[in-house]
Amino acid sequence: MSDKTKMQFIEMTGATLAEIINDSELQTQDLGSAGVVDNSIVRVNHHGDIELRRAHKWDIVGGLLGNFEERLKQMTGLDWA
Repeated sequence: MSDKTKMQFIEMTGATLAEIINDSELQTQDLGSAGVVDNSIVRVNHHGDIELRRAHKWDIVGGLLGNFEERLKQMTGLDWA
């Protein structure tokens, strides 16, 4: 699979994700019920899907809406990888 066809993500902690989400998206209590805590490892893809790192796999736990790409890059200082 080439880099152009491989899914890219921006990774962060659960605490950073909680700062990024808007009111119209997931609520912080929804993150908690999905198992996301401050030190969780989460990632977001180009489609806005939020994935939570579990012991042996990634689980989709929600999604971001709107201009999430700029919010992600601004809050994390990271680009897609």
